[in-house]
Amino acid sequence: MGLPTSDQEWVTYLAQLHDAELRTLKALNDEYELRSPRMYLHPEIFREIGDRLQQVVIAWPQLVVDSLEERLDVEGFRLPDSTGDDKDLWRVWQENDLDEASQLAHVDALTMKRAYLAVGTNEDDASTPLVTAESPLEVYADIDPRTRQVRAALRRYTGYRSTVVREDEAYATLYLPDVTIYYERPSAVASQYIEVDRDEHNLGQVPLIPLVNRARLADWCGRSELAPILPLAHAANKIATDMMVAAEFVALPLRGLFGVSPDDLQDVNGNKLTAMQALLGRLFLMPNDDGTAKNFEFTSANLSNFHETLNRLAVLVASLAGLPPHYLGMTTDNPASADAIRSAEIRLIKRAERKQRAFGGSYERTMRLVRRFQSGDWDPSLRLLETVWRDPSTPTVAQKADAAVKLYNLPQPIVPLRQTRVELGFTDAEISNMEDDDAKARIQELADMKASTAVQSAGAPPPAPGLGPPLPANPND
Repeated sequence: MGLPTSDQEWVTYLAQLHDAELRTLKALNDEYELRSPRMYLHPEIFREIGDRLQQVVIAWPQLVVDSLEERLDVEGFRLPDSTGDDKDLWRVWQENDLDEASQLAHVDALTMKRAYLAVGTNEDDASTPLVTAESPLEVYADIDPRTRQVRAALRRYTGYRSTVVREDEAYATLYLPDVTIYYERPSAVASQYIEVDRDEHNLGQVPLIPLVNRARLADWCGRSELAPILPLAHAANKIATDMMVAAEFVALPLRGLFGVSPDDLQDVNGNKLTAMQALLGRLFLMPNDDGTAKNFEFTSANLSNFHETLNRLAVLVASLAGLPPHYLGMTTDNPASADAIRSAEIRLIKRAERKQRAFGGSYERTMRLVRRFQSGDWDPSLRLLETVWRDPSTPTVAQKADAAVKLYNLPQPIVPLRQTRVELGFTDAEISNMEDDDAKARIQELADMKASTAVQSAGAPPPAPGLGPPLPANPND
């Protein structure tokens, strides 16, 4: 079957492909939002306990995603031959609130394989194109298998009023190489979108960039960061829930009765109790033939076996996700030293650097589109554009300062003063202010040197630094 040939055919085609994937994406999103399905629990437990059994969900999926996302902060864009960040591209980034939206995109990409960045015309300010981060729950992009570029994409979304979804407000946006088309669906029962506007940008490429997590050569759609740890997380949830059930039944002493069966017991309404209901009342019943009844009591159970199982699962999760053990609450009687803690974070730091490389490429392609919308032409110099990321490691301020200053204070400095300030974490604006102050100080120093030279040539003592020439001894002179 060939590709669609009309706009409406593209909408239908992309919507069908998106619907086929939505179930998987929603399941991954539910895992991150701690709406994990009940796994491994016997159906009999649900029938007997019902609503009293609330599954214990351990937030390991959130921990794995957030531990990486917290180390992914974009700080600017620059060209290799420039002395600082590209201020105009950073202005567009800031005016579109992408410093906040990029964090949301990272969470979605790490959780649901990918997110998207869309670029569009800003009718109010042509110099500031609209750039938005989009969720894979709303967007589907069709990838050309030959060029591995997006050849068409569709976003479907509904209106909101606070937390209420308005199904009667349904919208869609179709992204094609030369045009972006906007649709509305007139009612919740309508099956077709109606075009309401279009943006003829004539880019020659789709203005939507995928932000893909863990892409593979044979699978450019990406993979969720949760994939390797979900079986362990489900097992941990089951063990934790079992521990709560065990606490309900055996953490407190269980009383028993010989010579009494469940048929001999009734509830307040006269209904016979089941064996499980008797256990819930902390009664263990054993009928006998002679009809005599005797009571006894079991000692309370030790729940340490559940604790040990959870600890073992935590060790496996830490190993697979590259997390330091203390992130999952695994501590010892002797606290780790600061060096040991930093050493334990090496794998997590390297993973964050890998994410920066992959996500940075998507941001660079997005900024090239931004410049194309601004100027009407592709800027070839932006092919070398770099995304500036914050250091994903966590060195102390003293360590960073010591390393940066040592490199600058060598007999032959390895790095210039400006780069030293960059390594110390100062922003581009702060560095510009420092350089202005340096220039003023040099001008004042030259003025002082000239004044000192002039005074020395006249035979008077040199002035104190920064105070200008000395006053004459005789006020009338």
